[in-house]
Amino acid sequence: MDARDILREAASRPATEAKALVNTLPTGALNAHAGGHTNSIAWLLWHAGRQMDVQLAQLNGEPQVWHSQGFDSRFNLGKLGATVGYGHTAEQARAVVVEDAALLVEYLGATTAALSEYIAGLSEADLDDVIDTSWTPHVTRGVRLVSMIDDAAQHMGQAAYAAGILASADGSEGAA
Repeated sequence: MDARDILREAASRPATEAKALVNTLPTGALNAHAGGHTNSIAWLLWHAGRQMDVQLAQLNGEPQVWHSQGFDSRFNLGKLGATVGYGHTAEQARAVVVEDAALLVEYLGATTAALSEYIAGLSEADLDDVIDTSWTPHVTRGVRLVSMIDDAAQHMGQAAYAAGILASADGSEGAA
């Protein structure tokens, strides 16, 4: 197994986790704010997809999945949907309300599929290309891919944790 295979496997995990998670959510949990936190499970899943989508479009020069597959209109978040979530105010984060868990899973699946396809087209040498010199050390394509996948994985963990809090609050078992 080479590095690209490992990256593709890791890239697939957030969508798989999201699908399993939404099937265990208590009623009303998707847009609830566990412990009063600003980010709902819906925001966490949306952000996991958006950050990968936007960064992938920067890497591959292709349109974002958000636009090319019509998720922008399906989510109906207006201008807020064009953002990624970084730097959202509490008000903006709370305004990301999505009632359709399947739509969140579909979007995350589409972004991870696009990411996996992109990775499949790379050579091992492509992973060493410096793509951002504004950081020290400079960021390579491989490092950026790991960062994108890691961000999504962390947000999936946060969503699972929030689901557990919400499930215990309503007496359900919740996700493990």
